[in-house]
Amino acid sequence: MTFSPVPRPSSGPAEQRSARCGWSAVHPPLRPVLFVNPKSGDGAAGRARVAERARDLGIKVVVLDPGQSLTERVEEAVRQGADALGMAGGDGSLAVVAAAAAAQGVPFICVPAGTRNHFALDLGVNRQDVAGALDAFTDGVERRIDLAEVNGRAFVNNVSLGIYGEAVRHPAYRDAKVRTLVETADRVAGPGGRAPALHLVDDVGRQHTQLAVVLVSNNPYALGPPVLGSRPSLESGLLGIVVLDAPNARRHPPGRAWSAPDFEVFAPAPVHAGIDGESVVLNAPLRFAIRPAVLRVRISSRHPGASPSARPRPAKFPRSASPSVRRQASE
Repeated sequence: MTFSPVPRPSSGPAEQRSARCGWSAVHPPLRPVLFVNPKSGDGAAGRARVAERARDLGIKVVVLDPGQSLTERVEEAVRQGADALGMAGGDGSLAVVAAAAAAQGVPFICVPAGTRNHFALDLGVNRQDVAGALDAFTDGVERRIDLAEVNGRAFVNNVSLGIYGEAVRHPAYRDAKVRTLVETADRVAGPGGRAPALHLVDDVGRQHTQLAVVLVSNNPYALGPPVLGSRPSLESGLLGIVVLDAPNARRHPPGRAWSAPDFEVFAPAPVHAGIDGESVVLNAPLRFAIRPAVLRVRISSRHPGASPSARPRPAKFPRSASPSVRRQASE
């Protein structure tokens, strides 16, 4: 079963809302492929019957077996002529498929079947509507966003070094994230502890040699209220960089945040890192770069289409405001 490339109306309320967020209506793909990691999110894809629903829509489904290489399965799908690639899984798996989609110039579909689904949140996908995300294949809207990379490896969210990079490598991290982070912080940054030997120069030329945390993200995060930890845009063409000096560094202020199209971190030995939540060892120097507008992404036209930090906030009025003023503001 294949999709027929028939014209689609673009005048509905959902698509009008999507157009305001920079999305455009598109024809469905003819040979779409969806990869499913059944273990992600404690089985979120299975609970939402993602594989069965996708097959009903005529989408070829590849369910990953334990020990299978996602990269090899994606390469095989590309060789067989896939014209859209989707992933139902966590952010680490999403990055693998997104990188392949960008390299081939085909659309990428994110199905939020991971644990936290941070990329889906900032993309504007409704994380509670796992099955509904499949509408991106049949009734989707599209736009281009950035991908980031470190030492040539793509990531969709961020790379964490320092305390977090050390914590992610421990087996207990998956089941007890907060406890593992606290224990790692005590060991690395506490009295007598030793922070990872990282070195970098920030945007104003300051040297940082005693670092507790380095976070490099695919586009900058909103670091203040009302929405903390969300990215207003995935198409700024910039990396977001946040550094926090170790407590014994005696630096005032103890950290800094800025943005740049590229960035380097130096170290005397390989560095433990968390890339989209996955534990990885990277050879130094670590070279980060943004690849502007290389990824075609599609989402359901019925999903929000923007991250929480990019959505307009409702106006707030004092209690003394008249009902008519409140009513007019909400219309």
